[in-house]
Amino acid sequence: MTSPGAPTAHASNKLDDILLAMDIVDTLRHREQLVLSELDAGAREEALLGRLKDIYAAQGIDVPEQILKEGVKALEERRFVYEPPRPSISVSLARIYIARGRWMAPLILAVIAIGSIAAAWHLGVAVPERERAAAAQIELAQTLPSEIGRLHGEIIALALEAPTRLQADALKAEGERAIAAENITAARGAQAGLERLLRDLTAVYDVRVVYGPGEARSGVFRIPEDVPGGRNYYLIVEAVDPSGKLVEVPVTSEEDRRSDRVTRWGQRVSEAVFQSVADDKSDDQIIQNSVIGRKAQGYLSPQYTVETPGGAILEW
Repeated sequence: MTSPGAPTAHASNKLDDILLAMDIVDTLRHREQLVLSELDAGAREEALLGRLKDIYAAQGIDVPEQILKEGVKALEERRFVYEPPRPSISVSLARIYIARGRWMAPLILAVIAIGSIAAAWHLGVAVPERERAAAAQIELAQTLPSEIGRLHGEIIALALEAPTRLQADALKAEGERAIAAENITAARGAQAGLERLLRDLTAVYDVRVVYGPGEARSGVFRIPEDVPGGRNYYLIVEAVDPSGKLVEVPVTSEEDRRSDRVTRWGQRVSEAVFQSVADDKSDDQIIQNSVIGRKAQGYLSPQYTVETPGGAILEW
């Protein structure tokens, strides 16, 4: 008795017939010239069947005629022929998925690299830039207006000369215009100008003629281009505060109009003063009256105790 799960003899025979028909189709494909000469030329089916019988007989295989006919019919219908699918989005996606072993790892590495670069740019560029922009807004809205106002007020309270107060007013107005225009660079420049002005105004120092070991000269003279045969006399001086420290002061050269902040310069004096200092130094290389001017708080320029027509040089 046949169990319910066992395949029947009829099903087994049917499978054998299908496999044999597939073999016939495969045989016909390998005899492509036979197929072209017999079928395409319109030869009779019986002749083709006879040829197929001979082929299988030569291999010792007895194939029923019905199976041969099924094989020929299957070949004509291209029943066992694989035909690649037509190009489409679905086919392209399927092929990409099948080939994922080749592109998946490089893609993951590329995504990781791009993510790392993006994170580095965000943390190293974008975040600091936002922080700087926020700080700049606070500086424009609060810090700079407050500092400019404070510095201007201190200068006005300390200045003893009208030109100094006018200079402070001009710097304050410049800073306020820059703040209104959100030009932080110009606003910082105005603040720096007020800071320098206040520093120069509060500075206290003596203008002293240099002398002593290591000092090659204490004075020089120049022959001006506009006065042939004439001479301009200069004493080499330096600014020294009460503690003995050198002080940087603003000096403009009358030779080329170049301005700089220096601790030492050539101060123009009269010929008589120049000769007096030269005589003072000639006996013992010491200048007894080396201080020729003093700069007091509230003023921008020193008051000289010797005759001077004004003017200075930066090189000698």
